[in-house]
Amino acid sequence: MTKWTVNDIPQQNDRTYVVTGANSGLGLETARALAAKGAHVIMACRDLDRGRAAQARIQGGRTEVRRLDLADLESVREFAAAVESVDVLVNNAGIMMPPLRRTAQGFELQFGTNHLGHFALTGLLLDRLSAGDAPRVVTVTSSLHRTGSIRFDDLNAEKSYSPIGHYAQSKFANVLFGLELDRRLRKAGSPVLSLLAHPGYAATNLQSSGPVKLIALLGKPANLLLAQPAAHGAVPQLYAAAGSGAESGRFYGPSGFQEMRGRHPKEVRPVRAATDPDVAGRLWAVSEELTGVRFP
Repeated sequence: MTKWTVNDIPQQNDRTYVVTGANSGLGLETARALAAKGAHVIMACRDLDRGRAAQARIQGGRTEVRRLDLADLESVREFAAAVESVDVLVNNAGIMMPPLRRTAQGFELQFGTNHLGHFALTGLLLDRLSAGDAPRVVTVTSSLHRTGSIRFDDLNAEKSYSPIGHYAQSKFANVLFGLELDRRLRKAGSPVLSLLAHPGYAATNLQSSGPVKLIALLGKPANLLLAQPAAHGAVPQLYAAAGSGAESGRFYGPSGFQEMRGRHPKEVRPVRAATDPDVAGRLWAVSEELTGVRFP
């Protein structure tokens, strides 16, 4: 695995991938690499115009752009209902450190988009994933999950709000979800694998287009000086999605210094608190209640 690159992705003819946030950054690089191997890639994007512009930059395979707004559970339901078949779901899209905003259903935007939207999408697609070819769910998180925790007494940021703290909470929730999904799938004897990945520090518009002004201002020079290209950042999630050696319940990140960069993936460890099945079970129950989506 330490020498694995996108060139090692097996041919993906007749396989369908759903990649959220595929119009830019990690999502675009993921869609591009999979399409180059012959995959049918459904590019799930909030903005159809940007999605189609990104689609025009992809060669090979078969791609299509469909609208998905993870900050609106009605949009999630509409998108999922129109997916006829899927082999791999890559929960890639995200928003990072914006001012306090809320989803269409009134949830804090980062928790609602990064966690609840993907939780609902996964649950709504699980029946078609279960019928897929070597099916997988890949949930993309961040190394900043290590500073996060779940504020069960203030999930909706009614008492206080921190752009960085609530981003870390949403990424912590991603890890709890991915590991708990693995536990439940294994217990049910499901063929679906649940894997986690993080990109290290990759240069995308995530650092500049969404955050509060000061963080966005600092993000631009940091991207130039410190970040690795998005194509390198996408390698761990591509390995999780299509690598022949990737295993359910495992977490993959960059192989370089402090998991910040690297051209190859490696298995990494989540923060210990994110492996707690009791906290994960509590988050799962809350997520089902908030989204109205119950997994079969």
